[in-house]
Amino acid sequence: MNEQQFENAVSRMVQGDKGGLKEIYEAYLGYIYRIVYEILQNKENAEDVTSEFFIKLWDKAEQFKPGGGHKGYLATMARNMAIDFIRKHRREELTALLQDTQAAPEEEEKGRTQLYKDAVTDELEQNVIQEMTVQEALAKLKPAERQIVSMKVLGELTFKEIAQIMEIPMGTVTWKYQNAIKKLRRCGYE
Repeated sequence: MNEQQFENAVSRMVQGDKGGLKEIYEAYLGYIYRIVYEILQNKENAEDVTSEFFIKLWDKAEQFKPGGGHKGYLATMARNMAIDFIRKHRREELTALLQDTQAAPEEEEKGRTQLYKDAVTDELEQNVIQEMTVQEALAKLKPAERQIVSMKVLGELTFKEIAQIMEIPMGTVTWKYQNAIKKLRRCGYE
């Protein structure tokens, strides 16, 4: 599906035509699923998030801005939904673990419970710190570099495809990608 076909499909979606959504669904189901699965690493969860993706795409169709490269737009939206899914479930799991540990009434259990709570808290803090450092590292990238890295790594697009989507020369895309990777390596990421 090219840019014009995608924009036409979204236009029809805004007007309430579910045929536009069907066209996008048929063209990008596998693409969205791969992006989500790469993040979640779980078939059932990836299927759920992929289904939710197309519902959200329908609900937010009027927010799409033409001309920005629809594949990157879709990849970013899918990636964000997968990350939101992880964050939501991580919080739910932590809340359940903490409630379970607080439910132990016996004194000897309290010592073990406190150690367990401390370990869970330490693990959560490490995850938050790691997530913050990734966000900080990505924040050091310019918006175009962030978009190129996202499309290359998550969207598995070639430099040629990225150049076409962003409407810039392929040499510029590769140059910006290399600069972004150098910045991320300086922050300790491979």
